[in-house]
Amino acid sequence: MPRSEDHRLVDLEARLERDDPRFARAMSSGRPARPREYRRTGAWWGLALGVAVLVSGIVLAEGLLIAGGLVLVGMAAQLADPDPARTTHRGFGRR
Repeated sequence: MPRSEDHRLVDLEARLERDDPRFARAMSSGRPARPREYRRTGAWWGLALGVAVLVSGIVLAEGLLIAGGLVLVGMAAQLADPDPARTTHRGFGRR
């Protein structure tokens, strides 16, 4: 016997609440917020930190700081990637 549309909506709501509680609370209050996939604040902070470490490594001529800055910039750039099809979140990728 097929499940009704109400059960599907309840399952979808439960999964959304589990995956992104902030987004679910915002939707229920009527004030939408960005979903987790589109929040990039941490990536921008990581990019700023990586650039600061890289510049300080160049100014101080310290190879370890340069290498660390390059690694941080690379990681932050990967997190800031705007194409969600290339990222997977909690095992839910593009199928």
